[in-house]
Amino acid sequence: MADKYQAVGWNGFKLRYDLWIGGAVAAFVIAYSVAAVLSPPTGDSFHPVQIAMRASGAAAFALLTAVLAIGPLARFVPGVAPLLYNRRHAGVMVGLIALVHAALAIGWYYSFSPLNPFVALLASRAPSLAVTAVPFELLGLAALAILLVMAATSHDHWLKVLGAPRWKALHMAVYGAYALLVGHVAFGMLQVERAALYPRMLLGAAGGLALLHLAGALREALADRLADRKGDWLDAGPAADIPEGRAVIIAPAGGERIAVWRHEGRLFALSGVCPHQNGPLGEGRILDGCITCPWHGWQYRPMDGRSPPPFDERVDTYPVRIEAGRALVGAQPLPAGATSEGVLIL
Repeated sequence: MADKYQAVGWNGFKLRYDLWIGGAVAAFVIAYSVAAVLSPPTGDSFHPVQIAMRASGAAAFALLTAVLAIGPLARFVPGVAPLLYNRRHAGVMVGLIALVHAALAIGWYYSFSPLNPFVALLASRAPSLAVTAVPFELLGLAALAILLVMAATSHDHWLKVLGAPRWKALHMAVYGAYALLVGHVAFGMLQVERAALYPRMLLGAAGGLALLHLAGALREALADRLADRKGDWLDAGPAADIPEGRAVIIAPAGGERIAVWRHEGRLFALSGVCPHQNGPLGEGRILDGCITCPWHGWQYRPMDGRSPPPFDERVDTYPVRIEAGRALVGAQPLPAGATSEGVLIL
């Protein structure tokens, strides 16, 4: 969290995060380039520009696959969760690497055209690549446009301007960009490559990512507990079963999730959705007396749902009571700013 606008709120973790990503990308590009030089196609060879073009394209695709895998993977491997915190840094890096790939490709295939290279890209096909009726170049261009828009709006400034729902909807376009890139590779490079390894790698990456997301969605759906209603109250289960510093999540029919927290022996109920990026607030924990979102560390006080000063973000709070040992939560939120003492677990 930051109480004023700044380009990037750098800290040691973010620096290490970016250095690791940058180092991994550099190692990937070097390894790819060395392999291309040592093992060229039979009877063929690559120009250094072609090697750089392919290496950067492969690096962008591999990194985007990894970025999209972090979310669902964190549900199965808790140790992956810290990678979520600055995932946008990796996303911006994907856009920059893809831009390098596009610049190399346009410069290599269209720089000698009598037309402007960008006009030539849209108006004609590179003869050496015109092996399929599908204009795979335009698929890549569309994906690049999406990635650059996302990179340009990745800062929290745009999150605040657009609001979390609109910002989240905009950045969900990354899945459209990924689908376009799969088509770009399938109808482009794979049409001229003879080695069976490449289509297997593409299918493994795209198919594996799809299965991982489906598994994560299924796990989340099974974990949702549709709350039983008792009049205007929702049953969250035995109060004693809620662990200290953690929450149980209930999913009212037709409503957003509610998290019932146990803090210092008392129960509090708050929205299970973080207003920062609609993150799973109920899956976090209480640190330094504040509910802490597992995605980016935004914090809210259990008593009133407000962030500690100087921040002014807030989440809805709900009335809670214990009846026959079971935690009951009011179906309607408390008035904005209302303070709750919680209910003591006896």
